[in-house]
Amino acid sequence: MQKNIKLKIEYDGTNFSGWQIQPKKRTVQEEIEKKLEKILGSKTKLIGAGRTDAGVHALGQVANFKTTSKLKTDEIKNALNSLLPDDIVIKHIKEVDLNFDARYSAKSKVYQYRIYLCKTALHKNYVWEVEYNLKIKKMREATEMIIGEHDFSAFCVAKSSKENNYCKVIKALWKKTKKELLFEIEADRFLHSMVRTLVGTLVDVGRGYFNISDFKKILESKDRKKAGMNAPAKGLCLVRINY
Repeated sequence: MQKNIKLKIEYDGTNFSGWQIQPKKRTVQEEIEKKLEKILGSKTKLIGAGRTDAGVHALGQVANFKTTSKLKTDEIKNALNSLLPDDIVIKHIKEVDLNFDARYSAKSKVYQYRIYLCKTALHKNYVWEVEYNLKIKKMREATEMIIGEHDFSAFCVAKSSKENNYCKVIKALWKKTKKELLFEIEADRFLHSMVRTLVGTLVDVGRGYFNISDFKKILESKDRKKAGMNAPAKGLCLVRINY
């Protein structure tokens, strides 16, 4: 009898070319699929909730696969964690309804982006080191403009494969400590490089390169060329998928 197995996955994206399988490149999906084939004795297709880019990390990536194996879920989890490299960990596993699809069943996704306001050796693989004097109040003011449903064409690398580039942002905010800025955003969907481009542009607002009016015009322009740089991938983490 066929079963549908849901995985919650944590990974350090530093040495990966992203989630999705690519020829001659190390990817998270391929690493897990290879180990599943060893454990289950047959090729297994893994469906991921989100296709993180090269260098992007995950605390709560979700994926599912279907199998007729009689192994218990805990046995599969323990076998995977014993075979997988140190930069991937299966945090949770459970059997779900056959109709569940990690990608299409998702209601929203939550990403965090970490900025360090000084140099760091210990955290350098997980933050963007920004030593500009940033005006956080202006960044927060601009961030409020992206709440709700908007066309985010100005903040994506290429046109989405879907019909449009509209996304509904449920939450977007900045948290500040003495050394760190944390950007958290939740939306029903994300376009390619959308979070990184938003962060890069909002940092440009913080350093005075763009003002609030400029940011509004960028959003409304739907033109990627008018937005700021892509923030480095290493500061981005997929935190949670909501179903």
